[in-house]
Amino acid sequence: MMRPPPRPSFWERMKRGYKRAQAWARRRIPPGLRLLVGLLLMVGGVFGFLPVIGFWMFPLGVGVAALDIVPVWRWVRARLRRRR
Repeated sequence: MMRPPPRPSFWERMKRGYKRAQAWARRRIPPGLRLLVGLLLMVGGVFGFLPVIGFWMFPLGVGVAALDIVPVWRWVRARLRRRR
């Protein structure tokens, strides 16, 4: 009997969702507006105790804002390459 493939771990699902959100922001939000959207997400993340608005918004805001900040984006990519 064949076993079903193992489910991806929680962190793998989180990484996949984060990458999908960044790809969506890169395609749909104009470059100048991405920084503002990222900052608004970070501000919303501060109010994580409220329903719907949560702590998940802060790291997503950092990621979206980093799309417009080239030096930060290069630093993140270099750090990820060193990890592998």
